[in-house]
Amino acid sequence: MSDDKIFIRRDDNKEATHKNQEVDIYRDTFIRYMGYSNEIGEAFRPLVPKSLVAATYGMAIGYVCTDTFDKALRLQMEGASTKEVVIRGGDVFAWQMMASVAIPGLVINRITWATRSLLTRAPVAVLKTVPTLVGLASIPLIIHPIDNLVDRVMDATYRKVVR
Repeated sequence: MSDDKIFIRRDDNKEATHKNQEVDIYRDTFIRYMGYSNEIGEAFRPLVPKSLVAATYGMAIGYVCTDTFDKALRLQMEGASTKEVVIRGGDVFAWQMMASVAIPGLVINRITWATRSLLTRAPVAVLKTVPTLVGLASIPLIIHPIDNLVDRVMDATYRKVVR
């Protein structure tokens, strides 16, 4: 049996299997869902205090900063120039903030708001729980479309300017 391991790596906005290439734990594993903690907070907004929703944004932003620091530090340790490290760090931070925090948070917030608006004549228990359930059910459906949208936006803006 060979010691070669098969890892998943994202290339050109697609996941592919390659030998001897590392997994990006922040984008290709369950850790990616830490970036979506604020979406869970938004889904639970009708049921929990606003301070708890704000705390979930803190968790998501912590995930973004950890990924940014990790990628920049690895690049620096490989001997990259300060400029390359800053450009990569900016890319990771901008991508993660849009793909993990800002856009999905807004989308889930609006989904729960719209669901609640459609149920205005429903009993209070329904008004609180159904929007939360719809918001939670929406999270897996929005992840990949938002990631792909952010990839295209970054390719057309930041990545075009810095290259």
